[in-house]
Amino acid sequence: MKKTLLVVCILLGGLSLNLQGQTTTEKNNSPEDPDNLAKEYFSQIMGIAASATTNTKLYQFVYDWIGTPYRLGGKTKRGIDCSKFAYELYEKVFNTSIGNNSRNIFTQVDPINKSDLKPGDLVFFKIRSRSITHVGVYLGDQKFAHASTSRGVMISDLDEAYWRRYYYKGGRMLKAQNEHKDGEEDVLHLN
Repeated sequence: MKKTLLVVCILLGGLSLNLQGQTTTEKNNSPEDPDNLAKEYFSQIMGIAASATTNTKLYQFVYDWIGTPYRLGGKTKRGIDCSKFAYELYEKVFNTSIGNNSRNIFTQVDPINKSDLKPGDLVFFKIRSRSITHVGVYLGDQKFAHASTSRGVMISDLDEAYWRRYYYKGGRMLKAQNEHKDGEEDVLHLN
């Protein structure tokens, strides 16, 4: 119900933009185009121009999962947990397999400063624990997508007091390059 209402609001917002002077009728600018809907949704949430939304595949994936309920161990649209959400996102968006729990995933990343986060990077939290208990995927502008135990797949802000309190580190997925001559690992290109 919430997702349907959200889609209707986005469609109405997109239609009003068209009425206010958009004369382009190409498919990629149509409010019915799923990529455009995802861009509009994220540009409204993050307060950035839709044209500045660079990784449409990432945003489309998150958009498709918004509102999916939380279920520990779940990995479908009927219910999913935070690590499986990150796993599915990396599998579908970046064609990369990652670990199956937040602590395991953290062992596969290069830790980075919060100020260096880019869309597609992972964010890790230690919620009432000394170990990592939660993972999300950074979207830009301090926003991240994750499967919340209370509200399912959603977008939250790293600057909110709760997330600021439990934030541990950001991480960028590494991908070994066999053809890399000096044997160093390269950072997975997320854009």
